[in-house]
Amino acid sequence: MSGGYEEEVLGKAYDSRLMARMLRYLRPYALPVAGAVLLLMVASGLAVVGPYLTKIALDEAIPNGDGDQLAFLAALFLAATVLVFVFEYAQALVTTWLGQRVMYDLRTRIFAHLQRLDLAFYDRNPVGRLMTRITSDVETLNELFSSGLVTVFGDIFTLLFIVAAMLQLDAELALVTFAVLPFVAWAAFVFRSRIRAAYRDIRVRLARMNAFLHERFTGIRIVQLFNREEADLARFKVLNDDYLGAHLRSITYYALFFPIVQLLTAVALALIIWYGGGAMVRGAVTIGVLAAFLDYARRFYRPIQDLSDKYNLLQGAMASSERIFRLLDREPAIQDPPRPALFPIGAKGEIRFENVWFAYGTTGGGGGEPDWVLLDVSFAVAPGEKLAIVGHTGAGKTTLVNLLMRFYEPQRGRVLVDGVPVDRLRMRDLRARIGLVLQDIFLFSRSVAHNVRLGSRAIDDGKVGSALEAVGAAPFVQRLPRGAGQELGERGSSLSVGERQLLSFARALAFDPAILVLDEATSSVDSEIETRIEQATDRLMRGRTSLVIAHRLSTIRGADRIVVMHRGRLAEEGTHEELLATDGLYRRLHELQFAGRSDDGIASRS
Repeated sequence: MSGGYEEEVLGKAYDSRLMARMLRYLRPYALPVAGAVLLLMVASGLAVVGPYLTKIALDEAIPNGDGDQLAFLAALFLAATVLVFVFEYAQALVTTWLGQRVMYDLRTRIFAHLQRLDLAFYDRNPVGRLMTRITSDVETLNELFSSGLVTVFGDIFTLLFIVAAMLQLDAELALVTFAVLPFVAWAAFVFRSRIRAAYRDIRVRLARMNAFLHERFTGIRIVQLFNREEADLARFKVLNDDYLGAHLRSITYYALFFPIVQLLTAVALALIIWYGGGAMVRGAVTIGVLAAFLDYARRFYRPIQDLSDKYNLLQGAMASSERIFRLLDREPAIQDPPRPALFPIGAKGEIRFENVWFAYGTTGGGGGEPDWVLLDVSFAVAPGEKLAIVGHTGAGKTTLVNLLMRFYEPQRGRVLVDGVPVDRLRMRDLRARIGLVLQDIFLFSRSVAHNVRLGSRAIDDGKVGSALEAVGAAPFVQRLPRGAGQELGERGSSLSVGERQLLSFARALAFDPAILVLDEATSSVDSEIETRIEQATDRLMRGRTSLVIAHRLSTIRGADRIVVMHRGRLAEEGTHEELLATDGLYRRLHELQFAGRSDDGIASRS
């Protein structure tokens, strides 16, 4: 699988630059981090007390028959164990809290950044892949912050304290104990390279599967309509098998590494028994020292296992952070100007296109000539004028709207609103002046009222009701069990296409825009609802500049002026009567459409 579903190849196993960027998210929580490290240090120090107390008991209290000293040592041993539990419990709470807070901040930043990115970015990146960034990749970093980054200090402190204790007890026996360390290091090195590849495979396959699932569930009606369930299930099984295989390889490496470390730990214990036992026979080492060394050795190799595991966690976090920061570093192609202009006082919604050329990409997808969608388009719409734009599919009608809204920017020419180029305006100000109703209706899963006001505090319930009444949506909304408070389900699935379209009209009108844009807005409704929409919009368009894009010419007869687009160029311009009076493209479109011909027929003739 390739293209949009493919993941980037991982960079270095450890990147100090990426680590520095991750650590920045801990800055607001410096005090809890310091507290967690201190708790770990104390717990690690207390962890080495037990074996030393055992040594004293075996070498002094028991041989001397001192019951009081033995009881005192037992009490100290119990107290040290309880304190280790308390400190480790407190440390776990602090580090888990830290991980969750950092991930909260990171998820919030990613979401805010994704909302700022331009539509061209979403054209190239599947939603499933972006979901992987804000969920799975962030969760990997959560594991690093809550289970690895701080707790690794505990393992290091434990190793240092144990080494110091062993060297203090018997330096020669300590060196014998450390004899297997080169083999442990070799096993960790081999394991590290293998698990790194496994992590990469897991992330790649997870992103592929997420993208596939999102696409299929979004298009479930098409899947069921064309009986693609079995074929898609077969494809999902392939993706799922790849994902399972990557995880099984990772599990296999873990299953090999930890028994190897345990085996080497057993070898170290055997060396202690062999060498230390001989020294004890010679009287050079006491039984207490030997017992303490056996206990220390078991504790010594456990943090080494943890450090190797945390290193692999670090590798996964490096891969996830690289992808997250690459996303965060991508600046939106369309941004607000450094010094935005303001609309002139008394501006009423004039629109002007001046010699506009636009292409979404290049011919063949390479670096060749742009595949122009618009070619040198110029026209103007006076304040309060109703302009209709017609033409066959692919003529560039919707692209005009995209440029007006500044979803994309033209390669040549410029678009102006009220005499100000749109690239000199803040996008927030520009889009606040435009109400857009699309053919592809999108409703959120929340209530009717929320879908009209979209969370705007400036639109109260009264304005919501007025907007619903104005577009003729009030009757069906009142029939809903909870009225305007009725939850609609995903994409408004509980409503008909016509009802969803009426709500999209109410949404646009509730914001009281100076410019109203209807892009095939009535193409999906029946004649009765279309009539109701036309009656409402005729009244609401008064005093507003209106752009109406339509295939059905019957819907734009009342337009003040009609622009005919053909193959990216402005072919004709005039009123309905003027264009019918000439033997041009609009007249042929009109004759073919009212003769019952389809848009495909129009496209072929034109």
